[in-house]
Amino acid sequence: MSPKSRAHKNPSALKMVGRLLALFRQTAGLTQAELAERLAIAESTIASIEQGRRPLLPDLAERLDELLQTKGVLAIAVDNMPEIDQFPLWAEKYIDQEQRAISLCKYDALVIPGLLQTPDYARALLQQRVPAYDEDEIAAKVAGRIERQGIFQRKDPPTGSFVIWEPALRMAFVEPAVRAVQLRHLRAMADLPGVTIQVLPLDAEENAGTAGSFTLLETADHQHLAYMETQRGSQWVSDPDEVSTLARKYAMLRSQALSPKATKGLLDHLLGEA
Repeated sequence: MSPKSRAHKNPSALKMVGRLLALFRQTAGLTQAELAERLAIAESTIASIEQGRRPLLPDLAERLDELLQTKGVLAIAVDNMPEIDQFPLWAEKYIDQEQRAISLCKYDALVIPGLLQTPDYARALLQQRVPAYDEDEIAAKVAGRIERQGIFQRKDPPTGSFVIWEPALRMAFVEPAVRAVQLRHLRAMADLPGVTIQVLPLDAEENAGTAGSFTLLETADHQHLAYMETQRGSQWVSDPDEVSTLARKYAMLRSQALSPKATKGLLDHLLGEA
């Protein structure tokens, strides 16, 4: 996959590609919803690309060229866009799979998961990066992170289960006002159908997640995968035995964490302190 696959620096270039996609879609007589359904992606993804808020990925451009019979025009346009990475290259395969997943289970030990973050919280995290991102890079990465959350507005949203270690809720470098909005958003997400959030408390006597954060993902064709990130790379796990090990670890973490109801109570308590 090209390094430009999650890139943008020139907003006008993004808008140009978005207008091209909108023109080709309308010429084909398709609505955004109909096109998204044929591609098995979120309608919000198509809308964001057409509005110039999200870059078109090379692999999706190729699929669109084939579906809309545009003879490679979109792929060529994407390949010649100026670049600023929204996501590290090594994370892009996961992002693409995440957009089509039917089930996601994620344990996070250090931060609130990206799919549950507010823009200001995401910005606060990205500002901690060493070496520092410039403002354009931060803006692009925040936009990419927030747009990922469109999967929960899909016609058939994935089932989402999240276990978060309590320290992630108490980061001192996040300003109190930003933290309060993030906790309020987390509390609202906990009420979504199909979404379960559990906090693993600081005083838990057992923690099956001491080896770090990880994600379990089920694809539309029922393949079970796992994904883990380090500071400089990532690891995809597809071996059934290894995925099973992580699935059992996740099941144990859920049993060690507060129940979803008790987690809502903790969030309400923290919001009272904010």
